[in-house]
Amino acid sequence: MIDRRGLLVLGSASALSLAVSTRGLAAAVDPFTLGVASGDPTPDGVVLWTRLAPDPLAEDGSGGLRAPVPVTWEVAADEGMKHVVRRGRTIADAAFGHSVHVEVAGLSPGRPYWYRFEAQGHRSRVGRTKTAPALGAPAAMLTCAIASCSHYEVGYFSAYRHMAEEQPDLIFFLGDYMYEYSYTGQRADHAVRHHDRPDEVKTLAAYRNRYALHHMDPDLAQLHAASPALMTWDDHEVSNDYANQWSQDPKVPVDAFLKRRADAYRAYYENMPLRPLSLPRGPDMRVYDRLKFGDLAEVTVLDGRQYRTEQPCPLPTRRSGHLANCPEISDPSRTMLGGAQERWLYEGFRSARAKWNIVAQDLLIAPLPGKMPDGSTGHYTDGWDGYAQTRSRMLHALSEAKTPNAVFFGGDIHSFWTTDLKANYDDPASPTVATEFVGTSITSDNPPASFVDKAALAERAPWVKFMNAETHGYMSVEVTPERLSTKFQIVSDRRDPKATVSTLKSWVVESGKAGGMEG
Repeated sequence: MIDRRGLLVLGSASALSLAVSTRGLAAAVDPFTLGVASGDPTPDGVVLWTRLAPDPLAEDGSGGLRAPVPVTWEVAADEGMKHVVRRGRTIADAAFGHSVHVEVAGLSPGRPYWYRFEAQGHRSRVGRTKTAPALGAPAAMLTCAIASCSHYEVGYFSAYRHMAEEQPDLIFFLGDYMYEYSYTGQRADHAVRHHDRPDEVKTLAAYRNRYALHHMDPDLAQLHAASPALMTWDDHEVSNDYANQWSQDPKVPVDAFLKRRADAYRAYYENMPLRPLSLPRGPDMRVYDRLKFGDLAEVTVLDGRQYRTEQPCPLPTRRSGHLANCPEISDPSRTMLGGAQERWLYEGFRSARAKWNIVAQDLLIAPLPGKMPDGSTGHYTDGWDGYAQTRSRMLHALSEAKTPNAVFFGGDIHSFWTTDLKANYDDPASPTVATEFVGTSITSDNPPASFVDKAALAERAPWVKFMNAETHGYMSVEVTPERLSTKFQIVSDRRDPKATVSTLKSWVVESGKAGGMEG
């Protein structure tokens, strides 16, 4: 069901004359079925997003539109939109799925604003956003909500609704915003609702519609309309366990996979509140970035998929992640982030001046050594364990730079984790240089118990302070000059659209003391 709450309809003849009628759709059909969003806040502005789609799941991915559509936008200092401080006009056209990415400037720092769009005689719902504090200015608090891994079929997005109710200053989406495959056969019996199509999405039209399905969810629409977002991707925005130009299926040629990646990245841009900095160029698209929030926090967002070396220890029939041990894992020429992004990251460590330095990325960073059938130690090849030298370089650079109060956030593993990130994991006495918090899934299935054996973790990974692989939810974060507090928030039942929320565990990192403590 498409959520219509908060939408105001204008029916003037002059506005209707701008509407585009296609596939039998009348001009009166609401084009704002996918809601509104904002992102990338700076001290004087923000990105505003919407995508026009009167027929959001049109089979050709057009959203029911062909011709360009004029769109007006307004930003106001009040929720009632009485005191409009910025307005403008743009064109939504078919080249990027009739999406709109407006870079608003000239706003005041560190305060909320409200915004809306108008097109084809209709007004969108009103969204709320917030600018960052002035650069270097004293800032008392930053609040964030952090999400990852939202498989539409296996649960409802109640966690998103609870995130929205917190009205955080920032939302982080740390990968697997949607899933490209659908459950089939007996696995389909596990679904509580179904994707827009039963097969795996591989084309631009199919990717567009999968995002449209998510944006039509009322809880996700409420979250996007509540706060500005920062985001990165993991694998399912394209294909399971892909690495750079390689599919997990070795039979798929590189050129064919890059065509698929180009379509997936284009659809990602079309459906997220991203700046033109991220405008895709064929199969290439930049999502890593760095934003500053007064003197309190600097947030670095990484891309762990696009630039990585092929996974080590490939199997004859697949390149996807598995437990393995081979010389490639320790090869220093291999990289998770790519040379350019690594250099950019380490320069950021050296130049950091904020009280807290937050790194948001898509995976668990701390090592999780496993046991191979022959008793030897194995490493999961698709995660940071498969790129151990990049992890070592990154944590060494962090230590050498003496970057203050570094905290890493991640997702992907469908479970909660608190770990100590060490300068050298081969030395039991190595100092902790950063704290890591990893959030569980919004809905996606938890990992098997054998994958997260707590007894084995205590023996092989003493730097793991906590893990829980039985729940679903998100992380809620509060940053002040003195401490960073993280709550692991869990929903009562992912299969219940009215699920309640509670706190599983709270953690505190005190300024100047690396390592999380129960709070």
